[in-house]
Amino acid sequence: MLMNNTEYLAIIDDIRLKIRSAQHRAVLAANGELIALYWNIGTVINKHSVWGNKFIENLARDIKHDFPNATGFSVRNLKYMAKFAKMFPNFEIVHAPQAQSAEIVPVPLAQITWYHHRALLDKVKAPEIYRWYAAQTAENGWTRNVLVHQIEYGLYERQVIATKTSNYAQRLPSPLSELAEQTLKDPYIFDFIEYRKGMVERDIESGLVKNITKLLLELGTGFAFVGNQYHIEVENEDFYIDLLFYNLKLRCYVVIEIKSGDFKPEYAGKLNFYISAADIERRIGLIREGQTEPQS
Repeated sequence: MLMNNTEYLAIIDDIRLKIRSAQHRAVLAANGELIALYWNIGTVINKHSVWGNKFIENLARDIKHDFPNATGFSVRNLKYMAKFAKMFPNFEIVHAPQAQSAEIVPVPLAQITWYHHRALLDKVKAPEIYRWYAAQTAENGWTRNVLVHQIEYGLYERQVIATKTSNYAQRLPSPLSELAEQTLKDPYIFDFIEYRKGMVERDIESGLVKNITKLLLELGTGFAFVGNQYHIEVENEDFYIDLLFYNLKLRCYVVIEIKSGDFKPEYAGKLNFYISAADIERRIGLIREGQTEPQS
C-alpha cells in the first residue's frame, strides 16, 4: 500500500494537529500549576509577614536543602511570589478551574509565564491594568521584551483610557464599531523612525516600511501589511495609497495616508476618496476571484 494517497495524508495531518494541541495543552497545564504553586507559597509568606525577611531567607535555604535540583526558590523570587499573592488575594482570579465546556474561558494569569509575571510585578501597580496586560500577552503571544516595551510606551493608557475621536459608532454596526474603537490608539508612537530635519512624506513612508515589524507591533493585533504605494485605478486615472493594511479581527482594509505638517481639511477628503476607491476595487477583485468579501 502506498502511503501517499489523499486519505492517508489527511489522517496524518489530523494526527499531527492532535499531537500539537495536546502538547500545547500540556505546556499550559504545567505553567498553570507552577503559577498556582507560586501563588500558594506567596500567600503563606504574606500570612507570616511579621516574621520579616529572616523567614524568607530561611525558607529559601530549607527549600534548597530539600530540593537541591529545584530552581525558582531564591530569596528574590520568593519575594516576587509574596508580591504576586498580595496583588491577587483571590485564587480564582489567578488560576481557573479545569474547563468543562468550550464556553469557559481560562483566566489569563495562569496562561503567561512567571518570567512575564515578574516583569508585570516590576512595572504595573494596579491589578486591573496588570490583568489587561496579562490578557494581551496571552492573546498575542508577546515575549517578555515585547510586554515590557508595551508597558513602557503606555499601551494601556493609549488604547484603553485615552479619549479617542472617531466616527466608528455612526459608520460601523455593533459590535464591529466597539472592536474598532478598542483597536485604536491615541497617540501612535513611531519613534523607531530616525528623524531628520527636512524629512518629507516619502521619507516617513520609507522609514515605516523599512521597520515594518515594529510598525505592525505599534498598530496592534491582527494587522497584515498589503503594500505601500498601492495602485488603484478610478475612471482610467491612476492613484497610489501610501500604506494599505488588512485587519484580520475587523475583517476590513485599513488605508493610511501620510502627511507632514499641520492638518488640512482636504486631507480628510482625499483619504475618504482612497477608502471608497480601494473598497470598490477590492470588492470587484474578490468577486471576480470568487472569494468571500470582507467587511468594508
